Amino acid sequence: MDLIEARYLIETPMDPEKIATIMAGEQSSGTFVRVAGETDELRERCAARVLSIRELTPVNHPSLHSAYLAERGVTGPYRRAEIRIGFPTGNIGHNLATLAATVSGNLYDLGEVTGLKLIDVTVPKAYRDLYDYPVAGTKGTRDRMNVQDRPFFGTIIKPNVGLRSDDIANLVDQLCQAGVDFIKDDEVCANPASAPLAERIPAVMNRVRRYRDRTGRDVMIAFNITDETDAMRRHADLIEKEGGSCAMVSMNWAGLSALQTLRKSTSLVLHGHRNGFGALSRHPMIGMAFPAYQTLYRLTGMDHMHVHGMGGKFCDEDSEVASSAQLCGEPLAAGNGDEDRVLPVFSSGQWAGTVPATYKAVGSADFMFLAGGGILAHPSGPAAGITSLRQAWEACEAGISLEQHAKANPALSEALAFYGARG
Repeated sequence: MDLIEARYLIETPMDPEKIATIMAGEQSSGTFVRVAGETDELRERCAARVLSIRELTPVNHPSLHSAYLAERGVTGPYRRAEIRIGFPTGNIGHNLATLAATVSGNLYDLGEVTGLKLIDVTVPKAYRDLYDYPVAGTKGTRDRMNVQDRPFFGTIIKPNVGLRSDDIANLVDQLCQAGVDFIKDDEVCANPASAPLAERIPAVMNRVRRYRDRTGRDVMIAFNITDETDAMRRHADLIEKEGGSCAMVSMNWAGLSALQTLRKSTSLVLHGHRNGFGALSRHPMIGMAFPAYQTLYRLTGMDHMHVHGMGGKFCDEDSEVASSAQLCGEPLAAGNGDEDRVLPVFSSGQWAGTVPATYKAVGSADFMFLAGGGILAHPSGPAAGITSLRQAWEACEAGISLEQHAKANPALSEALAFYGARG
């Protein structure tokens, strides 16, 4: 029997083995009492299996309140355990929303637990093959952009929102001239009154096409098309009509099903932004960790996925960012290759000085490095900003320090002085 394996971290004042059994029953064929239709044959086909239980160090105080436990006077110590449960693929079929409901669902609401976090979800190859693969991923993005043997260096339209369509088009033209590979909208700029997509896409792509025709070099623009499903499809159609190649979506707010529909309706590269992920992940004993999250959203057919940044402005430990990026570079199912890898995207407070740590985290050049202020605020302008990133990469390739390489490279030297002084 093919199983989808889910790994959880739980906290409970009860026996973790009992809780694991409750979890498996709740999310498959069982309920809180045995019912007449729950035959042995049905249980054999459909009941989830507890695959392993590894008890961890207990704690004296609960992470989260449970009225269920309080009403029964049940107190600590609170036992923690890592639990693996296998769910039969036949229970779910080709249904991503139901997969998410199965591995998460009401588990977060169980009265017996004072903490529960979904850590990882692993799918067998036959099940993974039911879903769309990326249209580009890492290799395809390289082929489309003709960027080989180095990272992609890009930026974000700043100010985040408020610029008019012509202002954005002018800025994009300037950034193309500066030598960026990739430009994206901010997550809060989708279809604002100041620059509606119906106006902004043609204005920006007019400049990009002219630059492409003049230089032979393409720049990928990720227009933020986050919206309701039919609107996203219309926006994607307009991007393709205007010669664009990429659309950005705020994955959490569009949702799994809408992204599946979008993937099936367009050949655009889909740039997945995970804004809001902290609400799912930040507490250690509730929500969803990135390994589980990326499995669910990669099954929609995303090509790029944000992982935050090394030494960035957000709350992640660098080790979390590194492990997230490494997961993006691995296939979802054993036996798959390049067709099942997505491009990790680093952003948030990035500049030339964080390039070496990013390279070390990934272990290769297969990443996208986005710097907003790290390019646009460079003392000598955006062209020097993008040059400083490339010079930082040159230092990485040569195995020398940024400081040593900066001695003969003014753009990098200025970046180290300016951004480094800001801590």
